[in-house]
Amino acid sequence: MLGRLCRWLRLLGEDVSYCRESEGGEIIYRSLKERRVVLTRNTKLSKKRAFDLFLLESQDFRKQLKSVIQKYGISIDSEKIFTRCSECNRLLIGVDKKEVKNSVPEYVYCSHEDFSVCPACKKIFWKGTHKSLIGKVLDSLK
Repeated sequence: MLGRLCRWLRLLGEDVSYCRESEGGEIIYRSLKERRVVLTRNTKLSKKRAFDLFLLESQDFRKQLKSVIQKYGISIDSEKIFTRCSECNRLLIGVDKKEVKNSVPEYVYCSHEDFSVCPACKKIFWKGTHKSLIGKVLDSLK
């Protein structure tokens, strides 16, 4: 339900765990055990007792993102952006450009110097057009 919001928070460097709505009991348990905030659009789930729970009303991810940033005082830190895997939440590890030569498109390899890899899912990241897209979305939230 909030997968896009989850990916955007991870792009901003936030530690975000994602559970399917069908795992309601697991969500509450993990919130209490790991002291995590539950973000949900599910009014039934929002009535449960968690470590902290925030019911999001909007379906638009930009409005959701703005609400979460405001509610929890998340600062947009350029040093934190692109530090987590958007897929699995692990912290990325910088790698030498030579290590990704055969794993990224030739154009990307020739036009970028900095690469990171996720130690869990092995996805490779570089700061391409996503950086300007993120900037535009964040500017639109102001």
